[in-house]
Amino acid sequence: MHAFFFGLGFSSQAAVTNLRIGSHAVSISGTVRTADKAQMLARGGIDAHVFDGTAPGATLGPSLRDASHVILSIAPGPDGDSALLHHRADLDAATNLEWLCYYSTVGVYGDFGGAWIDESAPLVPRNERSDRRVLAEQAWRDYAAQRGLPLTILRLAGIYGLGRSTFDKLRDGTSRRVVKPGQVFNRIHVDDIGRVTALAAAARLDGTFNLGDDEPAPPQEVIAHAAAMLGIEPPPEIPFETAEMTPMQRSFYADNKRVSNAAIKQALGIELLYPTYREGLAAIYLKEQA
Repeated sequence: MHAFFFGLGFSSQAAVTNLRIGSHAVSISGTVRTADKAQMLARGGIDAHVFDGTAPGATLGPSLRDASHVILSIAPGPDGDSALLHHRADLDAATNLEWLCYYSTVGVYGDFGGAWIDESAPLVPRNERSDRRVLAEQAWRDYAAQRGLPLTILRLAGIYGLGRSTFDKLRDGTSRRVVKPGQVFNRIHVDDIGRVTALAAAARLDGTFNLGDDEPAPPQEVIAHAAAMLGIEPPPEIPFETAEMTPMQRSFYADNKRVSNAAIKQALGIELLYPTYREGLAAIYLKEQA
């Protein structure tokens, strides 16, 4: 397997780790935004190329044309998906290509007033970022259909993991317990993203799937739980109406839904490693203490 990642960020690197488990026959390449990051990943055996999405990557063509599996983890811009815009010809020339995977977001659904939804729910995004995701999903479906390739679209919930969790915000003093009555969010541990990606790649899974946890929860409860684990007082509750927020921060609270993950668990025959924020935070805490 030669896996090529457009965007070797937090989630993609978790997928790399899982793809390498038990196999010495997996080669990894992909894109980053800076030369320094490319050099750092090269030390870990990853063939990394600079690509910022605004113009074709100068060096990535041969590697992409050799790929068997392509995973896409770059947010689309106003003109569409940057991989398709700048490297469609290289994808077309990838004669060994077997599978595509696109990391999308549960934001494509919009607001359902806290109700449970699954992949059959209509897409009514509430902001431009999610509008672009809907268009990008369809662009990749069209491309996969043209090539006759399986495509897994993973609609990801809020991502957290070691180094990017409620603990970090509590420690650096940036955590705020904003309370909007009835508001819940799904989350997903980055290790679950990595594991699901690797399993989907092995199965060459085809279809669109939600990837969030089993228990969507109010954000203030997650913060209080993490603070208790650290033995500190949680920050005071702030009513949503009076909280100072950027327009982007406030936009997240415009969507309120409980997103079912039943389809991906059934498709792969698994349960999540971290089905709720409790297990996820506990695992992070243990790693931090190691």
